[in-house]
Amino acid sequence: MEKIGHRYMIQYFHLKGLGPTNIKAELDSTLGESASSFTTVKYWVAEFKRGRTRCQDEHRSGRPNEVTTPEMVKKIHKMVLDDRRLKVRELADMVGISKSAVHRILTENLDMTKLCARWVPRLLTAEQKQRREDVSIECLAKFHSNKAEFLRRYITMDETWVHHLTPETKEQSKQWTERGESAPKKAKTVPSASKDMASVFWDARGIIFIDYLQKGRTINGEYYANLLQRLSDEIKKKRPHLAKKKILFHQDNAPVHTSVIAMAKINELKFELLLHAPYSPDLAPSDYFLFPNLKKWLDGKRFTNNEKVESAVDGYFEELDDSYYKQGIEAIEHCWEKCIELKGDYVEK
Repeated sequence: MEKIGHRYMIQYFHLKGLGPTNIKAELDSTLGESASSFTTVKYWVAEFKRGRTRCQDEHRSGRPNEVTTPEMVKKIHKMVLDDRRLKVRELADMVGISKSAVHRILTENLDMTKLCARWVPRLLTAEQKQRREDVSIECLAKFHSNKAEFLRRYITMDETWVHHLTPETKEQSKQWTERGESAPKKAKTVPSASKDMASVFWDARGIIFIDYLQKGRTINGEYYANLLQRLSDEIKKKRPHLAKKKILFHQDNAPVHTSVIAMAKINELKFELLLHAPYSPDLAPSDYFLFPNLKKWLDGKRFTNNEKVESAVDGYFEELDDSYYKQGIEAIEHCWEKCIELKGDYVEK
């Protein structure tokens, strides 16, 4: 059915005394997916209430440029602000001008563009944004006070799942084809259920150690406290330059990390705990740098057991140059600066 028929139906149901919600329900039951949007229904109901009787578009032949009037620009702007998901076709239908004219008003007069929603870990409250900004300011001040000393003492950690099979991305599956040749096909796959939990402790010089969780065990406060003790022992062997330095330790706010037993161990080891705001993976080097690159390397690889996964992950990290790890740690300066600039909002990759 053409759009003029939709308008007649809306007018008919309006004259029967139905409101926009009920009219939309009637249209959906009759027309299915081709039914007008709720915004369109509301618009035409409002028009009919104002006394409009005609369902046809306003006459505009011979004067196409005159549709871009200040009143029309303002009207379209208000509609878009009321419902940012409106399609150009729907706007053209509601205001009675061509789709090209609506598109020109949106892009040229209003300087607007339509973007997909960006996925974020959490929709932050004003208080959470303020906390992220405050923490970033404090951490950045510590970083700038002595950058070389900060990088020397800084150690961070986080956990990640490593799957026995991580499907390759669509980008990675690209192949060269000749003109006229059909595109290659690929069956959709998902990460395997078999996986291994890796706790990675690292700094600007590289990996200090990786703990792989044994099957049947879970990471609790006691388990994590033992990992912290192991970290202290590994530091003495692998980072002798830190023998007389106070470790600047960075972890997220996972319950196991902030448990009483874990915090007691951190105090016992005399680690200086660097602040980390809740819901802030974008401010953790493991999350914004180390793990994403590891997952990309694992894409498309298949392993038959945990031992082979662990061997592959260890080999991957061993082949990386020391400058790689320093690059990932130094990037935290930009993350804190950007978080402050965005008033606590998430930092885009």
